[in-house]
Amino acid sequence: MPLDRQESAGYLTNWAARLFARAIDQRLRRLGLSSGQLPVFFALAAGEAMTQKRLAQIASIEQPTMAATLARMERDGLIERRPDPRDRRASLVTLSAAGREKLSGVMEAISSVNEEALSELGQAQREAYIASLKRIIATLGGKAGEVGG
Repeated sequence: MPLDRQESAGYLTNWAARLFARAIDQRLRRLGLSSGQLPVFFALAAGEAMTQKRLAQIASIEQPTMAATLARMERDGLIERRPDPRDRRASLVTLSAAGREKLSGVMEAISSVNEEALSELGQAQREAYIASLKRIIATLGGKAGEVGG
């Protein structure tokens, strides 16, 4: 029996994720940003300073990928690093003033794409969709040992 991709939860989820990323990237491009930077914005939006290691854990991405993302964001003036007073080998990362200025645009881009994507669903369907995604992430993330974020 052949696998029908139109009935595959994994395939459809991956396809939806690519479409979300493309739509968000289009909006973020106006701000000089990309969706690859979103995990850092999400993690640092509250103002807490974090190490690169912690950011990689929260974002569930590999350290080299996080290092490259942070290097680009530092080059673009979006983040700042300062020595970690508890560990001289580590740096603490925060959003710079320029990064904080872009936060409202980032949140607007995300909100507008989410609203567009879910516009054909009623409130109960939206809530069920989000709840289902959270359960799937908890199930698969737990098996993969991911922290999530």
